[in-house]
Amino acid sequence: MTNNDPIQAYAEQHTAPEPPLLAQLTRETHLQTLLPRMSSGHLQGRFLSMLSHLMRPRRVLEIGTFCGYATLCLAEGLAANGLLHTIEIDPEREARIRRYVAAAGITEQVRLHIGAALDVLPGLVDEVWDLVFIDADKRSNDAYFEAVIGQVRPGGLLIVDNVLWSGKVLPTHEVKSGDKDTPFVRAFNDKMAQDARVEPVFLPLRDGLLLLRKK
Repeated sequence: MTNNDPIQAYAEQHTAPEPPLLAQLTRETHLQTLLPRMSSGHLQGRFLSMLSHLMRPRRVLEIGTFCGYATLCLAEGLAANGLLHTIEIDPEREARIRRYVAAAGITEQVRLHIGAALDVLPGLVDEVWDLVFIDADKRSNDAYFEAVIGQVRPGGLLIVDNVLWSGKVLPTHEVKSGDKDTPFVRAFNDKMAQDARVEPVFLPLRDGLLLLRKK
């Protein structure tokens, strides 16, 4: 979905307004990055914030920070003593992320890790996650899931972004020979539908969100 989609526009009009700081980040992301659609955006951001507020998590893990939009949204519902660990592979994004985290007044609640997630995660093995948001390299969705599922508390929630993959996951879509990502997204979605460790709910929100409650 794009911002030109009338259903998306209607949904946003009937959703809590985008906070000013996030609106500023949205504008900056569109002006200064090559792939602004990677940012969660208004509707998805308010959904992530809602889930965080409902859960009041003590520990949140985000794999794939990009410009920090979802980071700020997920941090909104943190418990008073809560921490959010976020992992970003691109060091060129660090300054913007830290600037917006500071502007949101949550520097003490956010721990930014720069590096490949599968290299960073072993250093976080002592954490127990209440909420995990996976939004990074789609070919590694399964690797990320397997790396963290053992640390998610029973009843905890994992959220995986872009599981619709612009509709390419549908069986009617013919995967082109050069498309290396779609088969991985399809395989992960199919695995989660059958995985006895989690209860999945697939939401066609934006580019698809897969909610996984750990049993």
